[in-house]
Amino acid sequence: MTDPRRRLPSMDALLKESGVAAWIDRYGRETVKGSLRRALDRVRAEAGSQGSDPVDLLRVAARDLEARSRPSLRRVLNGTGVVLHTNLGRAPLADEAGRAQAEAAGYGNVELSLATGRRGSRYDHCGEVVCELTGAGAAIIANNNAAAVALVVNELARGREVLVSRGELVEIGGTFRIPDVVERSGGRLREVGTTNRTSVSDYAAAIDESTGLILRVHPSNYRVEGFAARPPLAALVSLARERGIPLAHDLGSGLLDADLLPGFPEGPTARGSLAVGVDLATWSGDKLLGGPQAGIIAGDAALIGRLRRNPLLRAFRVDKTTLAALEATLMLYRDPDLAVRRVPALRMLSEPAEAVEARAAAARPDLPQRSGARVDVVRTEAMVGGGALPGFAIPSAGWAVAGMDVERLAAECRAGPVPLIGRIERAAFIVDVRTLPGEEAARAAEALASALDRLADA
Repeated sequence: MTDPRRRLPSMDALLKESGVAAWIDRYGRETVKGSLRRALDRVRAEAGSQGSDPVDLLRVAARDLEARSRPSLRRVLNGTGVVLHTNLGRAPLADEAGRAQAEAAGYGNVELSLATGRRGSRYDHCGEVVCELTGAGAAIIANNNAAAVALVVNELARGREVLVSRGELVEIGGTFRIPDVVERSGGRLREVGTTNRTSVSDYAAAIDESTGLILRVHPSNYRVEGFAARPPLAALVSLARERGIPLAHDLGSGLLDADLLPGFPEGPTARGSLAVGVDLATWSGDKLLGGPQAGIIAGDAALIGRLRRNPLLRAFRVDKTTLAALEATLMLYRDPDLAVRRVPALRMLSEPAEAVEARAAAARPDLPQRSGARVDVVRTEAMVGGGALPGFAIPSAGWAVAGMDVERLAAECRAGPVPLIGRIERAAFIVDVRTLPGEEAARAAEALASALDRLADA
């Protein structure tokens, strides 16, 4: 009896099948051959001749090509209600920033002076607009705020003491802690005051000939309430100037100006910190600023000049697409009203709860009846995220899906062509529409209905 596997088409025959040429053009010949080979191997491993039809083989190969060509980093729909969701990439970029990144993907004057034709510096980009917006004397960009703090410590306090209040020795996420950042940057941490109360006199008593830097850290991802106090920033500025010690302020999330988010709890701002007189301020580009991941350092021009000459800056440098996106984002802030309208993070945080609820009702998904699930438009509470304004809830609205195994639904939503990420509360799958701006609410509704369809077919 003839082995049915002998009837399998050859690789050459499969490569000549209709549609395979388009695959080769898209994925490359060797990639296509790899998927066809796996399809053939799968059929050979099976008993009988099922699947030997070229159409069936091509169908298996097509699924393999699609799965192997899907990037691990994918666009998702954020239905969590957390605007600056660290696990989802924090702030989504403004359209202007995305276009700037695409434009910068080719050749550009990253380190070329167009005026002289000679070599320039990537740190000339973005600095001017940062100074315009904050009043700083100079500014440079590192690849994130932890790098910015590390660079400041390394340049100003390498081998010397860095004074930090015990209440500011925070963990900034992913087990990265301020004490570790200080020590790995070459500084010697000296704790000042207590966890809940620190005074100017505590700093004054700690200053001696070994002091290299006073570091003020905004504990943005937690709050200490009750019997708690720490000195006003202006008082620390006065002490630092009196003793001739540089003062750096790590702002963390880094809102440029409080007027951008009226009604939100007060916190330090880049403009306010520099106006008070700190020597250097550092903050993140991808949190409340709403730009790409970056660490912005602004302040005294002479100190910024020292940082530019520090060898570590090369290890912490940003690439051209980040600089392009950051500059495009910063330029929107020249008109605060424009920034609130065009920077997605600010727009989502500022949207009235009534408007979110109306969008949730308008985009409410039609669920397949056979799924047995039901969906209601409900009021929810959103969060800022990104370690900013801990405990501050933002009234919001979205969908609550119940009447089924919501754990399975959440998993199926994540597995979709465009993953939808929500949260589970009180036996319901919650999709918060605040973090689904524009057309994304309709896409989330489609993703939800599609996930329920797939579960019903399973």
